[in-house]
Amino acid sequence: MKDLAEPEQTKVVMVAEQQLQSAATTGTHTARKKPIITATNGVTLLLSLMYCIMYLDRVNISMTAKQMMQDFSLSNTQLGFAFSAFFWPYMIGQLFGGWFAKKIGARMTLILCASLVAITTLATGFITGLITLVIVRFGLGCGEGPAWSGATSAMSDWYSVKKFGFIQGVTHSTARLGMTIAPPLVAVLMAFWGWRSAFFVCGLLSVAWVVAWAYFYCDRPQTHPRITEKELQELPPVSKATKKSRVPVGALVKRIAPVSLCQFSYGCGLWLFVSWLPLYFMNRLGQNLKASALLSGLTFAAGFFGDALGGVLSDWVYTRTGNKRMARNLLICIFMLTSAGLLYSTMLTKNVTAVTLLISGSFFFLELIVGAVWSIPMDITRDFAGIAAGMMNVGAGLAGVISPPIIGWIIDKTHSWDNAFLCIVGMLVVGAVVAAFLRPDKPLVWSRDSIAEGKTA
Repeated sequence: MKDLAEPEQTKVVMVAEQQLQSAATTGTHTARKKPIITATNGVTLLLSLMYCIMYLDRVNISMTAKQMMQDFSLSNTQLGFAFSAFFWPYMIGQLFGGWFAKKIGARMTLILCASLVAITTLATGFITGLITLVIVRFGLGCGEGPAWSGATSAMSDWYSVKKFGFIQGVTHSTARLGMTIAPPLVAVLMAFWGWRSAFFVCGLLSVAWVVAWAYFYCDRPQTHPRITEKELQELPPVSKATKKSRVPVGALVKRIAPVSLCQFSYGCGLWLFVSWLPLYFMNRLGQNLKASALLSGLTFAAGFFGDALGGVLSDWVYTRTGNKRMARNLLICIFMLTSAGLLYSTMLTKNVTAVTLLISGSFFFLELIVGAVWSIPMDITRDFAGIAAGMMNVGAGLAGVISPPIIGWIIDKTHSWDNAFLCIVGMLVVGAVVAAFLRPDKPLVWSRDSIAEGKTA
């Protein structure tokens, strides 16, 4: 393979080594007053807020959907088409977020992504019908698509392998916090100022995040002014790949394709909850707007706890056993099958309390897999983690393109939510089977001379 060593890479490594040595011998970082928010905690907080706000921007439409359908005379199929407009650019953007982060840095990548999210969310408050709704949802997907793989690229530079599950779990749990907040927040805003106000408020939150990220985040953690000696010692090695390094696309596609298929199955389940849950409570169970907001919020809260617990559990299993297949594959299989079983059980009753408990349990177990599955691209390659994560999440994006309009069409044609749910149950079973064959224990060992598969990270 072509020699990919660059002067810039050598400089970064030398700077990092010098700073580590300086901190160890002179106590440079500990000599200063310890900051209230350390560098790593600040990055964790900002990434968590980004996930929360972006999901808030994404799912607020599910609460306003019924009013939009009435105002613009939309059918379930048309609404499903509008939902899917978000996922086309979201799916494609996954491929570029990690690449942008490698070329221009995670800081600038997320500034651009979040700015576009803010603009399109604010613009949603001015839509006039189906066409303008499709346009703003398409724009929102353009902003959010690259953000997740860009964020994963940042994580790979700031966190060690033993914390991959933790950081993926905690950030995705705050995404579910955004989903939990969205129903009651939007319901209150709609009650006082109408459905358009929900998009104005959410858009302003995105603007505030952009300012905070631009001020605090640093692409090179070793040079962050708030970094402490302890944090320096826990940082992962500086990546050998530079901005000009050639990406091993073929090798990555071969390894990530099965993970992407697993993520497609997960995405089919996720988008069922994200896009259709409030309408499910209103139309199948006969709940009003306030009750639907409460029940949806409870379900999403279960996902919040699932994400947080799943990442920590995956790291714990890996720390105790040293077996990545047990920490990733086994947990994913068990949790997906349990989620499928609970979702199937909702078809057997129309009791509101029973359905709420079952569907919340299904979402809880579905979200338990997130920390594990998002750790796998980082397990396979830390040097190109953002790009690998983007490839993987193309599966979830494709699920978003396909599943919302199909679910809407099934509901319109069969007048049955159970038929739609049954399709998702089948996809979750498929995902569990695929997960059994993933190989996070065989990373790509990237160097300037070759790419090979190893047995340890």
